[in-house]
Amino acid sequence: MAACTPSIDGGTGGKKAEPGTALAAVDTLAVKGRAPKKGYDRDAFGHGWVDVDRNGCGTRDDILKRDLTGVRYTDGHCKVASGTLTDDPYTGTTVAYVRGRSKVDIDHVVALSDAWQKGAQQWNAETRRRFANDPLNLLAVDAATNRGKSDGDAATWLPPNGAYRCTYVARQVAVKKKYGVWVTEGERDAMKRVLNDCPRQKLP
Repeated sequence: MAACTPSIDGGTGGKKAEPGTALAAVDTLAVKGRAPKKGYDRDAFGHGWVDVDRNGCGTRDDILKRDLTGVRYTDGHCKVASGTLTDDPYTGTTVAYVRGRSKVDIDHVVALSDAWQKGAQQWNAETRRRFANDPLNLLAVDAATNRGKSDGDAATWLPPNGAYRCTYVARQVAVKKKYGVWVTEGERDAMKRVLNDCPRQKLP
């Protein structure tokens, strides 16, 4: 668990990162400055949650079913009525989910606004819709902590649960690599500081 606590050194101790690791993948990401946020709108990524896998359920309910335990439904199979987020990745606590008064959010690990400022402005509508509903980029998490994150990247926000930081950053790297979202220099360095202490962490 301690191996996932960021170190001061952002390098790899002179050693080359192993192929296939999240640390190696960081160096495949384009590094550029942040573009202006002008023109960003949540609806540019689609109107709410959609059924991208055509299983009859919206993406939000799919992620709740994936990440919660003790799930109960309002309609028998799709709309999640309640459940428990056991060992919330961002806080390490247990959070109850009740539809309509939930303390659980579905977080975009790479925030939509962050993606918008790092390449998504140039995408077509379908690519943005897929990005917003991609399970790789989605986690059920404690709502209050998620709202504190806002649209922060790895340089400005990391989960308070230090034991989850390696996994979190590796997921961000995987998402950005998949969609060609670039990183700022500070963000790249922050990713490396975390992953340097778990150099064998694989991409999800």
